[in-house]
Amino acid sequence: MSGVYLGTSEFAATVLGILAGSDQGPELVVTLPDRRRGRGRREQASPVADKAEELGIEVLKSGNVNEGDDLDRILEVGGDWASICAFGQLIKEPLLSELPMLNVHPSLLPRWRGAAPVERAIMAGDPKTGVCVMRLVAGLDSGPVALREETGIDPDEDFGSLSARLAEIGGRLLVEALASAGRGGIDWQEQTEEGLAYAEKISAEDREINPSRSAGQIHDQVRGLTPHIGAWLPLEGDQRLGIRRTTVLGAGPAAGEFGETDGWPVLGCGEGAIRLDRVQPPGKKEMDGDAWLRGHGLP
Repeated sequence: MSGVYLGTSEFAATVLGILAGSDQGPELVVTLPDRRRGRGRREQASPVADKAEELGIEVLKSGNVNEGDDLDRILEVGGDWASICAFGQLIKEPLLSELPMLNVHPSLLPRWRGAAPVERAIMAGDPKTGVCVMRLVAGLDSGPVALREETGIDPDEDFGSLSARLAEIGGRLLVEALASAGRGGIDWQEQTEEGLAYAEKISAEDREINPSRSAGQIHDQVRGLTPHIGAWLPLEGDQRLGIRRTTVLGAGPAAGEFGETDGWPVLGCGEGAIRLDRVQPPGKKEMDGDAWLRGHGLP
């Protein structure tokens, strides 16, 4: 048993499912409190809370794991090693020192330390990424690495498919790392600063499409934010057209101008053009770009 697992996101829920099916399954799962989500703003449990309840594992929903009863409960369960993945809280002393943790991080550290490593890797056009399992330390994703595994990024792959694959890798590596840690058999690899890049949280500015950029850059932006966040293109009258899938074209209209190719809408870019394969009009559901063009015409 790994004792305690801390996580919150959908990615972390996938990792938990794999961990729970192994000999390293946790006794206690710690996650963030329920939050208001969706259009109805109803309180909903985190994906990790839902997965833990489905698996019959005790759940602690904590607003602060670093003090009070929550800290006491985590240390009571303890274990030789805890594990953490996309939890959403900063781990501080004394928890940081009293309970060693293995952290699952979906990037090839030190590249893309920080909050949005999968999105940033795609948006930067990286040809590959991966997962590292490292020792949690006070610095941001800077601890020594126990295990790492690379995987390629397909030129048309979006966040949804890549994140799912990385979560599967992360779960498998975490099981292996916990087993090795229990035997004292980890060969820790200290991180260097070479190739360091920070994966800042996705901002509102990151979502807006600027047609002066190249078609390839916009294509990477769209797939890095699909399907969970979404990129959008400004239209007249303060309207926004959500862009969910694109194809890079070698030529097209002038940058910022719309055109039509074989019944599909095309947007001119600073270099090349993009075909709008999947869009979300204001207040509407997603649809194919040709259907949107038939119903609305060119902007």
